[in-house]
Amino acid sequence: MTLTTPVTPRVDPAPVESTLPRKKTAAIPARFSFVRPAYWLPVVVLVVALGFAWNFVAKDNPYLLPPLAAVWEALASNPGFYLHNAWVTLSVALIGLAIGFVASYVLAILISELPIARRAIMPVAVVLNVTPLVAIAPALVVAFGFGPEPKLIVTALICFFPILINVSTGLRSVPQSVVQVFSTLHASRIEMLWHVRMPSALPFLFTSLRIVFPLSIIGAVVAELAAPGAAEGLGTVISIASSNNRLPVVYAAIFCLAILGSVLLAIITAIERRVLHWHESMIGEKN
Repeated sequence: MTLTTPVTPRVDPAPVESTLPRKKTAAIPARFSFVRPAYWLPVVVLVVALGFAWNFVAKDNPYLLPPLAAVWEALASNPGFYLHNAWVTLSVALIGLAIGFVASYVLAILISELPIARRAIMPVAVVLNVTPLVAIAPALVVAFGFGPEPKLIVTALICFFPILINVSTGLRSVPQSVVQVFSTLHASRIEMLWHVRMPSALPFLFTSLRIVFPLSIIGAVVAELAAPGAAEGLGTVISIASSNNRLPVVYAAIFCLAILGSVLLAIITAIERRVLHWHESMIGEKN
């Protein structure tokens, strides 16, 4: 009888690298996504390409587009002038937006609660929306003069319809199951509006605000262009510079308007992310 020695299988030692803890790379939060090259690099490339294209066209067509250097010189030579007029236009835009917001929100509540109010208000709102504001602005200037009133009315009108439609839709978008639960709790219409319908309308409200914040700048400029006797505002600067064939000043004012609209849009987007952090659209962005 022969005895055999059991053979122990050979186990290779694990590599040193596998035993070391892996270094975790910190993920960049969604609110700081703008620091990623994938976020800002395409924008920079596009802006540089547009700048080269602009100068290429301006080189052979100086009466169509001024060189970017001339636009920058117009801005840098008198920045206080553009800042002051930008503030005038921004003030008109924000006050007109506030007026349009209050009026449209109140009417949206009436529309969502009273069917007869919807049948009465919506046709008039549609007519106002399809009427060109460029045609209304001169009539308002004739009626109210060159003061702030026509500018505020035009700005309020251009902001009115998007808020009215979106908020009224949001107020009526509450699921019937939620309405039935609150009905069984004997909630009043005011309680239903405050605790159910208005929170449900918040995403629709911010959608409309992202639309009307830049539109408020457009409304203010349209009113300033329609009031040739106005003394201040970027629209007035564009009108006077165009009549004097000063293209660098015209495009410098347009550049300021683009900056204003972009800043307003960025602000309302940041507020939306803060207020609607619970909404599924914001949760999707965080992930």
